[in-house]
Amino acid sequence: MKNQLSTAFVTSVPIILSASIALAQDVPTDRVAPYGAEFAQDEAGSAFSWEVALELGATDTYSSNTVGNEFHDIYAIGEAVGEAAIGDNLSFFAGLTWESMTDATADRSFGDMGLYIDSIGLQFEINNASFQIGKVAPVFGNAWDSTAGFFAVDLAEDYELAEMLGGLADVDMGNGNTLSFGIFFADTSVLSESTGFNRGRNSKTAGGAGNTGKFNNASLQWSKEMGDTSFHLGARHLTAGLGDVSDENGVVAGIGHSFTPSGVPLDVFAEFASFEGFGGTNDDATYGVLNAAYAFGDLTVSGVYSMRDVTSAGKTTLVSLATEYPLSDNILIGGAIAHVDDAGVEDDIIGLNIIFTLGS
Repeated sequence: MKNQLSTAFVTSVPIILSASIALAQDVPTDRVAPYGAEFAQDEAGSAFSWEVALELGATDTYSSNTVGNEFHDIYAIGEAVGEAAIGDNLSFFAGLTWESMTDATADRSFGDMGLYIDSIGLQFEINNASFQIGKVAPVFGNAWDSTAGFFAVDLAEDYELAEMLGGLADVDMGNGNTLSFGIFFADTSVLSESTGFNRGRNSKTAGGAGNTGKFNNASLQWSKEMGDTSFHLGARHLTAGLGDVSDENGVVAGIGHSFTPSGVPLDVFAEFASFEGFGGTNDDATYGVLNAAYAFGDLTVSGVYSMRDVTSAGKTTLVSLATEYPLSDNILIGGAIAHVDDAGVEDDIIGLNIIFTLGS
């Protein structure tokens, strides 16, 4: 199963992702909505496809052992992606995201909303390989696409790669094997800014692993589909940015299985990631997520256990139970409760959302 947004939207363009890199050691309460757009050519050989999504929701930390942690955040996330054919094997893609540019620290409603370009570039096909150049999302891990539930990726999204300038390739090796790799660096162009609430332009002087302005960062992932089971193994190297003390090196491994074809409407997924020099610091970091989703007709109930252990910040664990229900083909509602223990700071959180989609 997939989280509530990607259940509705993930289709055929794997590079149009909209999550920002999140290396801060907090537990974000906003949602991330990776998805792509279907691509269909007409008889004349020209094509354009698009998809728009709007999520409205709220999170409320209703109980905490820390003063000031009990607050609510009413939010919106809007996303749009499009792809246009330029030739038989060449297309142009772009994606926009509208969301809060900061994390909530007190009660707020639709705070600090900004619009930015999360992806843009060219995609082309050569034999059994697909290539993308531009502002892209390198492949490293699958948790944000393969887990179900409102809070399922709130820790794993820390290590997702997105908003990178570079080139990517997906090579179909046959027998369900795919090799994905890329070279890139963090976007420092004018595209790293946002309108409305301006998050500011990224600069090499800000530091951070991978924020180098050079193509000296790389990711590699092997994926295997074998019937109802999938596997993936990946690695990445992010060069130290200005002022950093270390390069970052990371590995990730995951497995998923769907029991649905055998008559049991259950999907399970697990992923583990480990890093040295996390974020360009002296920290080692370990992440893990276990997820299961069971369908009762149209209603999906899911549970997740995830953890993060960072040398300087301590261990964080998150346990959550969630439900999702489609009101129609274009409307999905969901909700969840979660308990988060962040190095002894314990929060109980509830989240609710509704998602609308349109596309062609």
